[in-house]
Amino acid sequence: MKIAVVGTGYVGLVTGTCFAETGNVVTCVDIDQKKIEKLQGGTITIYEPGLERLFHRNIKEDRLFFTTNLAEGVEGAEIVFLALPTPPGEDGSADLKYVLGVANDMGKIMQKGGYKILVDKSTVPVGTAEKVIAAVIAGSNGTLTPGEDFDVVSNPEFLREGVAVDDFMKPDRVVIGTDSPKARDLMNELYQPFVRQGNPILFMDERSAELTKYAANSFLATKITFMNEIARLCELLGADVDMVRKGVGSDDRIGRRFLFPGIGYGGSCFPKDVQALAKSAAEVDYDFRILNAVMDVNESQKTYLIPFIQRYFGGNLQGKHFALWGLAFKPNTDDIREAPALYLIEELLAAGATVSAFDPEAMNNVRQLLGDKIQFADSQYDALAKADALIIATEWSEFRTPDFDKMNTLLNNKVIFDGRNLYDIDHLEDLGYYYQSIGRRTANKK
Repeated sequence: MKIAVVGTGYVGLVTGTCFAETGNVVTCVDIDQKKIEKLQGGTITIYEPGLERLFHRNIKEDRLFFTTNLAEGVEGAEIVFLALPTPPGEDGSADLKYVLGVANDMGKIMQKGGYKILVDKSTVPVGTAEKVIAAVIAGSNGTLTPGEDFDVVSNPEFLREGVAVDDFMKPDRVVIGTDSPKARDLMNELYQPFVRQGNPILFMDERSAELTKYAANSFLATKITFMNEIARLCELLGADVDMVRKGVGSDDRIGRRFLFPGIGYGGSCFPKDVQALAKSAAEVDYDFRILNAVMDVNESQKTYLIPFIQRYFGGNLQGKHFALWGLAFKPNTDDIREAPALYLIEELLAAGATVSAFDPEAMNNVRQLLGDKIQFADSQYDALAKADALIIATEWSEFRTPDFDKMNTLLNNKVIFDGRNLYDIDHLEDLGYYYQSIGRRTANKK
């Protein structure tokens, strides 16, 4: 098939590249001239394991193209994916101006009788498909007829940053919201190569598909937050959250995933999706109390380590210097949106401390945001030089088995505040470290 993907952010670039990998001819469209020039020149603009190899292969095979011209990009395309930002507005609702703006432009471009499917790939509130239809009709001055000249489909993405290529190529399920038999047949044909192992393509109405994405992300965010609350309770009751997690996760009704306590969730999806679903509920006068509690707990969880740090240093962080391992909101990505590390940095700087940080992929993004407010180290060990303590904010694999002997020679104090529970407490205790993690006993507690 010939496909267009409008938007070359995280979702758009993964979507376009993976569709090209199954033999489709894909043109990706974006208004950012500099980004498109980089992509046309063979420079990938996001970090995602496994994506660069597919990106270069499909450019070489003339299946993957990039342009800033919308009309040129969608010409001849049977299916046009809208992978556009839906940032939270001031009231927490999803801002649809980019989606609806492109839909209106599509109405101006599309011709009578030249049937296309417009696919909402972005995470959008319930009712967006109807708004997209209205925007296309308005752009065409009423000349285009839904169901005849075009259909709008909801096809939410379920990509996890760090494993997005695998998620796209081997999806657990594909959700497609449409009431159009023609659109259903074409979307089914498009996705068949990705479900050869038998995972389902779930067809449903557009509103149910739109809600499915928000419901899934909000449930996972709730699961994470529940375990963070259990971790807090473990500290108060003298229990070990690792043991509790294993006991709970072995129940197959619950499962083992998303039960690891830490310093909160971040990224591009969970924060805004939980907020948007709560706002959608409020618009129909429903008080979604669970989600409101999830947001409140997660906000406080991001800086949960700060009181422990202050307590260790006698309530005064003025002049203290901290090493920080991890800046991305999770490992295997350079995404720093709503990253807990940024909240920790803000609190430390406000208290008069200095920070030297290292992250394998996210430092350039943080440098653009913070400038010279913190130091950026060339390696995880360089960050430790003369630091009064180490803080761990992201669970990159290379942080899991460090050279503790080398660390001992670099740190001023053998002190670690671990927001991701990377290390065995007994081992750290034997090494003589003060080790504060989440929901577990403190090694060598003062």
